[in-house]
Amino acid sequence: MVAMPHPTSHAKPTTRDDVARMAGVSPAVVSYVVNGGPRAVSPANEAKVRQAIRALGYRPNAAARALALGSSEMLGMIVSDAMNPFFASLARAVENAAAERGYTLLLADSQASLRTERRLIKNFAARRVDGLFLCSMLFEPDLMDLEQADIPAVLLNHSTDLATAGSPAVVKHGAGGHGSNSVGVAFQDGARMAVEHLISHGHERIGLVMGGNAGGDLDAREVGWHQGIQDAGLTAGPIVRAAFSREGGYRAGQELLARSERPTAVFVSSDQQAVGLLCALHEGGLRVPEDLAVFAFDGSPESEYTWPRLSTVAQPVKELAQTALEALLAPRPGGETQTKIFPTELVLRASCGCH
Repeated sequence: MVAMPHPTSHAKPTTRDDVARMAGVSPAVVSYVVNGGPRAVSPANEAKVRQAIRALGYRPNAAARALALGSSEMLGMIVSDAMNPFFASLARAVENAAAERGYTLLLADSQASLRTERRLIKNFAARRVDGLFLCSMLFEPDLMDLEQADIPAVLLNHSTDLATAGSPAVVKHGAGGHGSNSVGVAFQDGARMAVEHLISHGHERIGLVMGGNAGGDLDAREVGWHQGIQDAGLTAGPIVRAAFSREGGYRAGQELLARSERPTAVFVSSDQQAVGLLCALHEGGLRVPEDLAVFAFDGSPESEYTWPRLSTVAQPVKELAQTALEALLAPRPGGETQTKIFPTELVLRASCGCH
């Protein structure tokens, strides 16, 4: 057996060659063990290499490994609010999907700031990540820094006016057109279905609590809300503009409480807003759904633990993550990009009047 000396704090950094000498193998064999290939190593030699690594405290040089592989094996992801349970669930799903392919995910939070989002994009481009998932504050973000660094990006949780019914829809873009792949859900269809469900409970005056975006563009959820009301021949209820946050929803609830004529139901553009809204309604003495029915959007884990439990338009988080990863790691030939939109699903609970 090879004698294993104790590494000391004063020793120079251990190299791959040091490990090879102690284990009695070539440096290439050490590389194969550390990198999991590309060539197989006998169990006996692998055991000797790993024993030497432990004894010497060897840490592979990540920069050298990236240079040798031509890949950092790291992906970046930017979300607009890491504290939002929906984005937390989405980030975990992306991280799990990336790990299955041997990639590490670096997560960054733009904190709903367009300036921060742009800075983070520059940082990820400078760090030479292998790709970036971007849940942007804009429908058409500036990706020039990534394009100049030849780093692919996928717009995730991307809103579009593309409708889909029952199965994912795909729109292809030619080279030089749409700058990156995008993956999202049918926001408009989901909102319309939620409104139609509220109408089925007999509601004729349905309000909207709507979050905003940095570009001031019309959100597809608002379009779907309008469509559901218009198709039923009803008059639209009041619109309350509020931040995509619990506090925003709470303030929207206070505004609704202050109105002399309140709607009997409200569609809320995110679960997080709806949580704050429910708090304000409870404080104001309103019963949900008897006095005001509530239907939200996202399908976050938090929606199942409100009181009453929140009816919501659920997004297929795992499918979004897997599809976004494939779009990032397997670019289409000829520079062709595509938009993939998944259908949503109504999760019916007590807040809309279902039991």
